[in-house]
Amino acid sequence: MSSLFRRKSADVVATPDPAEEVTGAPARPKSYTPSKKELGQATPKRQSNARKVTAAAPANRREAMKQMRERQREERAEATEGMRNGDERYLLARDRGAERALVRNVIDARRTVGTWFFGGALIVLIGSTVQVREIQLASNLLWALLAVAVIVDSVLIARKVKKMVKERFPKSDQKIGSLQFYGVMRGLTFRRMRVPKPQVELGQKI
Repeated sequence: MSSLFRRKSADVVATPDPAEEVTGAPARPKSYTPSKKELGQATPKRQSNARKVTAAAPANRREAMKQMRERQREERAEATEGMRNGDERYLLARDRGAERALVRNVIDARRTVGTWFFGGALIVLIGSTVQVREIQLASNLLWALLAVAVIVDSVLIARKVKKMVKERFPKSDQKIGSLQFYGVMRGLTFRRMRVPKPQVELGQKI
């Protein structure tokens, strides 16, 4: 019997007193409302982020391929726009470098005969098909004038490019002949079709 009483008294001692638990917790005002974080619930922001992550994840292989194609399309569009705007990150090797940027500005700031060459060549081609001797002679004369004008203009462009590069970049390791050819070819291209697009206005001092 005595052992039975000892076990009961031990059980009574081991049982925690509810008053002690309340005393151990920090005091809260009666109007206090526990936060969702304390209750273990996700906040609306976290729930929204979780929904975004779930929506972004592809549901299957087809959806993954669709997202990849869309991403590639956006990257190509960004690269094309960057190339047109002269962004060095997207330029082709032939267009990179401060020297070539200078050559582009030199060409874009002046009017070149080359921009009218292909239009004149089209007129010559049409005129040569007409079975009228006078028109054919005029077409041949126009062709000769265009050829001479392009040659003279190309020589002037080459001289201008050489002079500007020597002045601005005296220690450049770029080949002058390559830069001159680059300038001549750009001069033969219609202004609106040039890539990168012109960064200077016609007549602007370089």
